[in-house]
Amino acid sequence: MAEKKKRKGTMKGHTIGGGQKRPTKSGAGMTAKGVAKYRRDNPGSKLKTAVTGKVKAGSKSAKRRKSYCARSAGQMKKFPKAAKDPNSRLRQARKRWKC
Repeated sequence: MAEKKKRKGTMKGHTIGGGQKRPTKSGAGMTAKGVAKYRRDNPGSKLKTAVTGKVKAGSKSAKRRKSYCARSAGQMKKFPKAAKDPNSRLRQARKRWKC
């Protein structure tokens, strides 16, 4: 029997109930547990959790935040329905990242 091959980089199996994703009410995004699971499933991954605290301008964390905010701004354009809804996962995650 052919075993189903899992695609690299997928988020299959990551659920809010399983503790891998944060509920929308608490800012969406992934939890540390979810990031750990993703990195186990995808060796070599450099995925990290959100930058939520105060950061020094120009630091690595500040650059990650700026990069995320730029990428997610593109998602706002691509998905106008999510951009209009203040409770969408996209908007809540951007708020958590302080975009």
